[in-house]
Order: sequence, then structure tokens, then C-alpha cells
Amino acid sequence: MPKRQLALVTGASTGIGYELAELCAADGFDLVIAADEPEIESAAQRLEGHGVKVDWVECDLATEEGVEEVLDAVGRRQVDVLMANAGHGLGEAFLDQDFEDILHVVDTNITGTLFLIHRVGQRMRKRGSGRILITGSIAGFIPGAYQAVYNASKAFLDSFSFALRAELAESGVTVTCLMPGATETEFFDRAGLTDTKIGQQKKDDPKDVARSGFDAMMRGDGDVVTGWQNKLQTAIASVTPAGLLARQHAKKAAPGTGESS
Repeated sequence: MPKRQLALVTGASTGIGYELAELCAADGFDLVIAADEPEIESAAQRLEGHGVKVDWVECDLATEEGVEEVLDAVGRRQVDVLMANAGHGLGEAFLDQDFEDILHVVDTNITGTLFLIHRVGQRMRKRGSGRILITGSIAGFIPGAYQAVYNASKAFLDSFSFALRAELAESGVTVTCLMPGATETEFFDRAGLTDTKIGQQKKDDPKDVARSGFDAMMRGDGDVVTGWQNKLQTAIASVTPAGLLARQHAKKAAPGTGESS
């Protein structure tokens, strides 16, 4: 019997990350999953229903120590698929936010993600095979007034993924950037955005978002924007002045904007 491949998925306790892990498990991948909340254990138990081996780690993926815990769970095994999905949001005006919360968003979305990709990506490049999926966002195309740090972090990841893909073009390792729009997950509650228009609007199904990302990764595509409305939004954003985009975003993301909707 051939040995099963291994997928490493972060932010896999709920939402898009869990659905990505579900798709991997259904496709016969063994899993190492990680998140910074205890729900990761129950997620692992559900995923084991596919008949695959699932190792889970509850850790702070904003820290090098947390990422090292995930790598320890992988051990000497070959990671065939890395899905760097962990991310945090943060609502309200930048100057009203607690700076520790700001740093945690930056360290989760950027620092920890880069550290994990650097460590796993080196191993993939050395052997000449592997797939990396990075969860960016269409938010990276828009200056996010009242989500300034989050949108900027996603702009970083969107840009980084294209650069890394170019560097690995002849290596046998593919890099795919998944760029969803607003998705029906716990993100908006955790980010304090439930009283905003963007928090109350109709959102995409995380199952559909994950399927688009998984399929694009398996094809080796460079990127995928999920949903035709999001594709339209990114096209418009590319030709709209940044100042106007920021003002438009403020009308959707400022605290209290959702109360009359």
C-alpha cells in the first residue's frame, strides 16, 4: 500500500482552514493541523473520520516557539502540502487599538507565516517537490480604513506569494495564493466587526472558498480570487484611487455602521 502524503494546515480549527483540512483528508492526506484555540482537538477528531492520521497542535502561531511546536509535530516526515492559513483580524481605528493586539495580528499573519513557510519551503526545495497555499485576501488590494493593519498584512502576503512563486519557478515547488473576500467564519466576531456593514453583509461559504483554493493549488495555479463579485471588486480596485478606496472601506468597516442595515 503506498504511503499517504502529508498536509500541514494552520488555522485549521474552524472556517476556511478547517475546510481546507477536510478536503485534504477526503483526498487521502495524513494531516498535521494547528491553531491557537482548543477547538483544534475536536477538529482533529472529526477529520480522523476520513480514515487518515491526524496530529494536532494548539499553539500561538504568532511566535517562533509556536511554529516550532508545529514543526516538532511534523518531525522528519515529508510535508507534501503546506497550507499557511492562520490569520487574525482587528477592527476599529488604528489609534484606538491596543498595540499588543496590533502586534499579534502582524506576528500571526506575517511573521509566523513567513517563519513556517521558510522552514518547510527549504525542505521542499531541497527535494524538488511540494505545494504551498498561502491564504491572502482581496483585502490586500484595498486600503482598509478601520482594518488598516489587517488589510496591510494581507497586501504583504498577496505580494509575497507572487514573489516566492517566481523564485521557485524551476524548483518543482508550486505556490498558490488564495484570495477570498468576506467569508462566513468566526473572523468578524473575533475582530470586533459584528456591528459594521462589512460584518453584517452576506458572505461567502467557507466550503466553497476552500474548494476553490484546494483545486487551484492542486492544478499548480498562481492565484485564485473566489467568487465573481470578489473578482469584480479586485478589478475595480486596481483602477480606483487609493484614497477613494480607503474612504469607501471606512463606510463599511467603521464601528456602528451596520446598525441601520
